[in-house]
Amino acid sequence: MPRPYWSGQVQISLVSFAVNFFVATEAKSEIRFHQIHRDTGERIRHQKVSANDEAPIEKGDIVKGYEYQKGEYITIEPSEIEHLRVPSKHSIDISQCVDIDEIDPAYFEKPYFVTPDGDNQAEAFAVIRKALRDTNKAALGKIAFGGREHLVAIMAPEDDKLAGMMAYSMRYAEELRNPAEYFRDIKPLKIEQYQLELAQELIKRKTAKFNPEKFKDEYEAALRELVDAKINKQPIPRDEPAPRNGKVINLMDALRSSLNAKANSERTTDSHKITKLAKAATSAKRTGPTLLKKPAGRVTNSKRKSA
Repeated sequence: MPRPYWSGQVQISLVSFAVNFFVATEAKSEIRFHQIHRDTGERIRHQKVSANDEAPIEKGDIVKGYEYQKGEYITIEPSEIEHLRVPSKHSIDISQCVDIDEIDPAYFEKPYFVTPDGDNQAEAFAVIRKALRDTNKAALGKIAFGGREHLVAIMAPEDDKLAGMMAYSMRYAEELRNPAEYFRDIKPLKIEQYQLELAQELIKRKTAKFNPEKFKDEYEAALRELVDAKINKQPIPRDEPAPRNGKVINLMDALRSSLNAKANSERTTDSHKITKLAKAATSAKRTGPTLLKKPAGRVTNSKRKSA
């Protein structure tokens, strides 16, 4: 068992129990690069020097400095930071519980595994975990580590076979940019019902149970291919530019073609539904490169929760 990243108390009203946090992620990349001098082939090494002296400075002689006015600093020792008076360094005080579905995924930052710190803490841990699981709630509090205080959400994993809990450090609201500044120039368009039905059918056929093992890092594989080619003095594989298609494809044609291709590859038995949906669009006059218009009265407004 690795060392905990953080250990402390979780406090919910008068109920408290000790827990350990373990980092739930790890870097899997096997490719590591060093900086090399192009001409000599020697490895580059970085040294810390003073602004007024090029002599290397030892790590132990470096402290943090805050510039409170131009050219004037106060220095902060590591021991002074260690003894900052921050209650959340040792205890997470749960301020509220919320429905998990209410939390926008944009707020989640990094996952942690949460375990009870010893057998004598297991009962309270298990009761709170079960209560959070049954109510589909996340417990919100603050925790200090890594040089700052984080908002954290603690919740039970969806898999009941996992007896621990999950915690997610979260971003504060002021850290997220306002999406309206980026989306405001997108002009609203009328969505025709037959267009929507074709798109929904396409999404339905693409829908499958989420399997994270299915997704691999192709960039890492391409790097390995490049490295192996250089080691073995073989031709270097190069990316080929995507062919430019000058033909403007109508949205409806693209939707119908996508659905028909999907139906043919899977040999589905309900292809007649696709044909029926596709025929609904053939009578409409294609008036633009992306959207077809039909008479008013068949408009469906679609609302989406902003990110």
